[in-house]
Amino acid sequence: MNNEKGIEEEAQMLNRYPGNHTTLKRLLWLLGGLICLVLALVGAFLPLLPTVPFLLLATACFARSSERLHRWLLTHPRFGNLIRAWHQEGRIPRPVKRRVTGIVTLTVPLALYFSRPSPWVWGLIAIVLIFALHFIWSRPD
Repeated sequence: MNNEKGIEEEAQMLNRYPGNHTTLKRLLWLLGGLICLVLALVGAFLPLLPTVPFLLLATACFARSSERLHRWLLTHPRFGNLIRAWHQEGRIPRPVKRRVTGIVTLTVPLALYFSRPSPWVWGLIAIVLIFALHFIWSRPD
């Protein structure tokens, strides 16, 4: 029961302007959410495409367009807790941090090796990944 209350509070927090959405706006939010959801699903199988940021964007889009899809993401057995933890507390669980770090550590060097980018592209990628990992590890557990 407490979990249901948390989900309702989450829905209210994300859906700040429930009465202001015209049909066109709701359709655009829905389309954006579906695109983000597809990108998240693709990212689950492609190591260099992130999953969680697209899930968070999809959640925000669905909060403004589809109560059913929004509730589905918030109660999803695999991703619901992660999404709620992020929206409510800005928290990333430690196992997720470890997994992301491991995936980046293993796949990025392989991708760089096989694609053979120029040194400045390699440096730019390294800088972006260092900042991304710093951001992830600076969030509360």
